[in-house]
Amino acid sequence: MQQEAYGEVFLIDKPREWTSFDVVKKVRNALRIKKVGHAGTLDPLATGLLIVCAGKQTKQIETYMGQEKEYTGTFVIGATTESFDLEKPVIPVADPSHIQLDDVLKAAAQLTGDILQVPPMHSAIKVDGKRVYESARKGIEVQMEARPTQVREFEITRFQGDEIDFRISCSKGTYIRSLARDLGELLGTGAYMKSLCRTRIGNFLLSDAHELTSLIEEIKARPHENL
Repeated sequence: MQQEAYGEVFLIDKPREWTSFDVVKKVRNALRIKKVGHAGTLDPLATGLLIVCAGKQTKQIETYMGQEKEYTGTFVIGATTESFDLEKPVIPVADPSHIQLDDVLKAAAQLTGDILQVPPMHSAIKVDGKRVYESARKGIEVQMEARPTQVREFEITRFQGDEIDFRISCSKGTYIRSLARDLGELLGTGAYMKSLCRTRIGNFLLSDAHELTSLIEEIKARPHENL
């Protein structure tokens, strides 16, 4: 009898400061197979749900990537950074002490729905065959075109001092760092993303995800002759 080809989907809570490829490499080495990939990059400083597909399930990666994402996190107003997160040094912009909750809610409403968004320079998008973050790290500026995206929900869950906590549901290709930049521009204070966690991809939830270290130990304990 011919053995059915191996395939598996892993829901993983990506640790902070790990790249998405770091996680894939760890799973690939534990499984001892080459065919492993992830369904949607998370920046190194972000945490949360990463879908990793192995074997025949890698055929489903594009399907998972196309599903709606949900994020929670914190923006800081009054300053910005070159990357719009804490990968680059913080640059003061304007005193945000006059900003009220109503101002934040109105700005968030302007960034909700079908919008055009310019991706950040420090992103994995390819322009002329090169990742734009590679050009950015060399100090080469690349002209980024605005792209259509959809922000279905942009909920402000806390506003205190210069910090804004949020929950965002959005389509594939939405950059939360760019929403931080755009929010800061609307408020006239600048803004950057202090933290980000992906809590959902389609119907897959972070609450169902595995902690990476324990998952790797579980995989290594399996018999591998059937993979």
